[in-house]
Parts: sequence; C-alpha cells; structure tokens
Amino acid sequence: MKPSDLAKILVSLVAFSLLGACNDNRQKTDGSTSSTPPKEDTPKPKTPLSDEFKAYWYAGEAEITSYKLEQARYGEPRDGKAVLIYVTEPFLPKEQVKANNNNPENISVLKLNATKKFLTGIYPYSIMSSTFYPVHDNQHALKTSLSVQEWCGHVYSQLNNRNQFEFTSHSYFEGEADQNFSMEKAILENEIWTKIRINPENLPTGEISIIPSLEYLRLRHQEMRPYNAIAQISSKEGITTYTISYPNLERNLMINFMTNFPYSIVSWEEKFKSGFGSNAKTLTTSASKIKTLKTAYWKQNENKNLVLRDSLGL
Repeated sequence: MKPSDLAKILVSLVAFSLLGACNDNRQKTDGSTSSTPPKEDTPKPKTPLSDEFKAYWYAGEAEITSYKLEQARYGEPRDGKAVLIYVTEPFLPKEQVKANNNNPENISVLKLNATKKFLTGIYPYSIMSSTFYPVHDNQHALKTSLSVQEWCGHVYSQLNNRNQFEFTSHSYFEGEADQNFSMEKAILENEIWTKIRINPENLPTGEISIIPSLEYLRLRHQEMRPYNAIAQISSKEGITTYTISYPNLERNLMINFMTNFPYSIVSWEEKFKSGFGSNAKTLTTSASKIKTLKTAYWKQNENKNLVLRDSLGL
C-alpha cells in the first residue's frame, strides 16, 4: 500500500469518527440535545390522608370561592371577579385526563380550576388555569394548563408531567405562535395553590428554583423556565402567609390562607415591575374573598340555579 493511500484511509477514519460524534449529539425534533432518554421520575412515598381530609374532599361536592379582583393590566388596575374551584377526581396518569371509570392505575388528584374576568377599556379578558395535583402530595402536578381570551385573540399553554415536563403553547403573537419542548422538572407555582390545600407544612421554603405561573409568563411574555426565588412562610392570628419573591423578575406573590384545615385561601397579592426604563413602575394585583359555597355545581345547570351565582356575588 502506498503511503498516500494509507494517509487517505486515516483521514477517512478520523472524519467518520468526528461525524459519528456529531450525530450522537444532534438536536432531535423534540428540542432535546441528547440521545440518552431522561430518567424515570419515581414518586415519593404517599402522604397518608387524614379522616378530616377524606370527609371534606370526598363528599361528592366541589368547593367554590369567589373573590373581588383588582387586576393590574396595561399600567392600570382593573376591577373584576376571580373564582377558585377545588374538587377531587380520578386522573389517568398516561392519558393525563379525568378518568370515567374505576381503574387501579387512577391517581386521585385535587383539581383547581381558577378563573378571572375583568375589562380593559372596551374589551373583556377571560383567564382560566387548571392544575391537577396528587392528593398524596408525593410528586409534581400531573398537568397544568392555561387559556386566555380577549378581543385581540386567544392563547393556550399546557404542561404535562411525564419523564420530563412537556410544554406546549399556541399564541397569536409573533415569535410565540407554536412552542413544543421538554424541560427538566422543577417546582411549579401553579401547584402551590393546591399543595396549600393538601399539606401546607410541606411547602418549599428558602432559596428555591421555581417555574412561575403560566398566567404570569404569558401575560408578561417571559421565557418558560425555572427562576431563582426565595420562599417564606409566616402565621399571625389564624392566617398563614406564603410568599414567593423572584429577584430577577422583580415580582412578589403573597398567598394568605387559613392556618387550620381546610386551609381556605382568603386573599392574595401579586406585585411586579411593568414597563421599561424611567416609565417602569410597580403594579399590584390583589384578590379578597367574597364567599365560599360547597356544592355539586355540575348538577346545577338549570335556569333556577342562577340564584347560586348571586349568593357568590357573581
């Protein structure tokens, strides 16, 4: 073999080796950069349910609480109404939807449907988020989603808890139209609202990494990822306050709830910086409880049941 032929073979081998290395780390269509599948996430041991919890949350009723809302939007406070609807239901872990039948694979979750309605001048805003959190408080929310409707258009976001967090989003804004990617798991601000109702003693405190609420990220057009935050908890005169402070976002969230079971949420306040440069200012969104109604609302869909909305101040 000629020396020149040997040199060509060696060059080819090196090139093939480099090509193989590049192919091993090529970006896949799902947005990940590694060919190694993520580790299976193993839930922690289940936290036992107390008799008090079972009697309250498995009575065949939902808990509906209405709130007087002052929503900061476009640099001004807007009057509106918010509603938190909590209810337990069986959840299919694979399909990640409500189960219609009894099944050993079902996971019991405490679902929160949170709604907001307010006006921005001539046109209305309607916001709804849904979070499905295991009642045994042993893993992250199995799913959380958000929809926002207003006259400019509508947007939808969804996060599914599988081997990783799988995020999907659709929007009418340029640069945000369609997103679909996976990310490592972290604490979800959305799940805090259900965790409070189940086991507030287990709320994360100190320096934490947390994904802000889907609502905040969407309305403020922030990147979907975990942010550094400081979480604190304090109690006074029967009310416990859980505070999350995001230094980089210049945002604080305070949730006030009853210290004793069933840990009802009485109010909340969110402060954040809005605007740019010298025009930036701190805005505040707040909500205070009007009334709580415990009832099987899904059976009360006749015109005669409209009076129940009056009792909630809606």
